[in-house]
Amino acid sequence: MCRVAGACTTLLMMLLLGCYGGNQQGQFHSFSIPANFPPPLYRFKNNTITQAGFVLGRKLFYEPRLSRNSTISCGSCHIQSAGFTQHGHDVSHGIDDRLGTRNSPPIMNLAWSATFMWDGGITDLDLQPLAPISNHAEMDNNMENVIRKLKSHPQYPGLFKGAFGTEDITSARVLKALSQFMLMCISSHSKYDSVMRREGGVTFSVEEREGYFIYQQKCAACHAEPLFTDHSFRNNGLSITAVNDVGRYAVTLKPSDRYSFSVPSLRNLAYTAPYMHDGRYLTVAAVLNHYTDLMELTPGLDSLFIREGRPGLTMTQEDKIKLMAFLKTLNDIQFVRDPLLSPQ
Repeated sequence: MCRVAGACTTLLMMLLLGCYGGNQQGQFHSFSIPANFPPPLYRFKNNTITQAGFVLGRKLFYEPRLSRNSTISCGSCHIQSAGFTQHGHDVSHGIDDRLGTRNSPPIMNLAWSATFMWDGGITDLDLQPLAPISNHAEMDNNMENVIRKLKSHPQYPGLFKGAFGTEDITSARVLKALSQFMLMCISSHSKYDSVMRREGGVTFSVEEREGYFIYQQKCAACHAEPLFTDHSFRNNGLSITAVNDVGRYAVTLKPSDRYSFSVPSLRNLAYTAPYMHDGRYLTVAAVLNHYTDLMELTPGLDSLFIREGRPGLTMTQEDKIKLMAFLKTLNDIQFVRDPLLSPQ
């Protein structure tokens, strides 16, 4: 009974949202589920994506008026060419060049996420932008001031009318429009995706295929296909810095969550350096070296990383080279160049 109901729900979602199809870059298209992706988790019935809503959301995403002094936009810390991360910074740089404590996470495939931020402290995408808007080190603003500035802008009343039917500019509408843009930031055009969808006879090279096998043995338990994250929170044995960021523990107050952070996707690693929640590693090779040689037996270290009482994974240098070859197949250059997602 449950299986039948689940299958019907999946079929309905596919019919409502449209199956995967090759859309031309730069042209608006309805939200579609890539053929090798699971059904999304976002509640579209509460915020249907329309062209007018998406266009408004894109303009707001790149709108510096969302910050206190109109200098920082969402796009300042989430740069498309960097996989919607902040290229070149270990932690986020916000208003007045204030430093945060965490690396800017990529905005990618968010329709399949139930939690947001490195610690999962937000569980609704429609509320997520409130965090950077109000954060002292990011935009240092409040929604009352945001709405005041948008109302005084000559274009926004008309854009809100086109998206929502009236010129009323409210917090809920601002946040829903931003969600419509972020939901369309779908990365699903990597070589890996083409292989999985059997498109155009694309296949893995021998080295990539061997790297895929190593990934399945060493990485898939946390970085599950096809999104390459299981959306869990794990302590992966990073050394504790002076910042003493306790991660998920600050949200749940569970001792087992101390120093646990959201498992990031392995997609688009070529564009999203540096890595880890605090951006401490500059290269993928350094990340792999962490898992084999640098992991520490910190409180709450995930049991997946403990072998015979010692932390770390076993991989030879040859294994790492093959694994990195596979990881390159997860890069989606179309995603980071799509004019539809760029400032207009």
